[in-house]
Amino acid sequence: MLQKSYPYYLANEPVSPNQDLSVTNKYTGEVTTHVAMADVNAIDQAIAAANAAAEPMRKLPAFKRQQILEYCVKRFQERFEELAQALCIEAGKPIKDARGEVTRLIDTFKIAAEEATRIYGEVIPMDISPRANGYSGQWKRVPIGPCSFISPFNFPLNLAAHKVAPAIAAGCPFVLKPASLTPIGALIIGEVLAETDLPKGAFSILPCHRDGADLFTTDDRLKLLSFTGSPEVGWQLKAKAGKKPVVLELGGNAACIVDEGTDLEDAVARIVFGAYYQSGQSCISVQRILVHESLYDEARTRLIKAVGELIHGDPADENTFIGPMISEKEAARLHGWVEAAKAGGAKVLAGGNCDGAMLEATLLEEVSPEMDVSCQEAFGPVAILSKFSDYDEALKEVNNSDFGLQAGIFTKDIYKAQKAWDELEVGGVVIGDVPSWRVDHMPYGGVKDSGIGREGIRYAIEDMTEIRLMVLRNPNP
Repeated sequence: MLQKSYPYYLANEPVSPNQDLSVTNKYTGEVTTHVAMADVNAIDQAIAAANAAAEPMRKLPAFKRQQILEYCVKRFQERFEELAQALCIEAGKPIKDARGEVTRLIDTFKIAAEEATRIYGEVIPMDISPRANGYSGQWKRVPIGPCSFISPFNFPLNLAAHKVAPAIAAGCPFVLKPASLTPIGALIIGEVLAETDLPKGAFSILPCHRDGADLFTTDDRLKLLSFTGSPEVGWQLKAKAGKKPVVLELGGNAACIVDEGTDLEDAVARIVFGAYYQSGQSCISVQRILVHESLYDEARTRLIKAVGELIHGDPADENTFIGPMISEKEAARLHGWVEAAKAGGAKVLAGGNCDGAMLEATLLEEVSPEMDVSCQEAFGPVAILSKFSDYDEALKEVNNSDFGLQAGIFTKDIYKAQKAWDELEVGGVVIGDVPSWRVDHMPYGGVKDSGIGREGIRYAIEDMTEIRLMVLRNPNP
């Protein structure tokens, strides 16, 4: 069960000036706890504290940063079920998916602990011409300084961890704004961090209203902004961020190709998981399914059966696969897209009904590419099915999108796999599986409207550090 109320964390300390944010159980709609909300003054104090903590964080030895991250791993393991239950309640995440996310939280901090001692530099030979004779060079990575993080509602633990853990590993103080719909996971992370001996001001975790969070983006004391969320908001923030670097992980309408010769039993099982796990509320959820004409009829039959057998209901039930969407508003938005597709000639093969925040797992076919449910990010339990005859044309169809996060290719032809990797305009190509697959140390991010930069601890550390060069001259070479 959740606590009756939660503080926010300002400069490593719990603070409870109010209980202004009500957090609901996304399945029942009932208010289950209250959270303190930060105002502009608190945000300003947090940024000032992070700025003051920049030097002590920079001087924190690698082994110390590693020990802090390892302590977090230990505490998350001890609080595993508490974290999973909190996710189930605040995000409406089926309990099995919730436990999976806690596992990934732990993995992410483990990886960060390892990477904390592997932030390497390089020696550079300078004598490339006579004028550089006697010179040598070397560079190292140094922390960029105070960072600003904004995390989304769909993975309240792990997507916050993908910002927090590399920041600690790199030696960067930070301020984090968790999603107001799902703040509890980040606040529990804050509770654990407060048990460590991180320097004063090293972290602040501040739920706040969007209109009060402008300083997260515009304040020049913050040297990096990392945002995960909607494309509309992300690009607006980038435009307002000024001189600071910006990392954006925004979303997509991921496609999955099923080529001729594919084992359909395996492919259908993976596609159904990839399209509908945690009610499709993942930026790499399978949204567009392209099946070779030789397999289409059988794939269609198998998909209809598999989608129809998914268990909908209370996310606290161990058997539930489809829980609620994050809000009735979001369910109504996506249901409206389904209805618009139907009005435009699309066929509903499975699902299609909506009751409050519960939208059925829905499979469509004969959807025109310009319809919202195809060309926009559905971010819910809806996928569309189409057929292809030519593999090259299927690749072009995958690229026919404003987004480019990940794509999945089921093929047994190594040359087709290579061609997909060469030609698809995405951040990652997954061969033999769905685009929804991710391990937390890999470079993860997209192109086009899906964002800029990469997550994955090593790659996030690169964004959170700067290269500093030293040149040595020997006057008597």
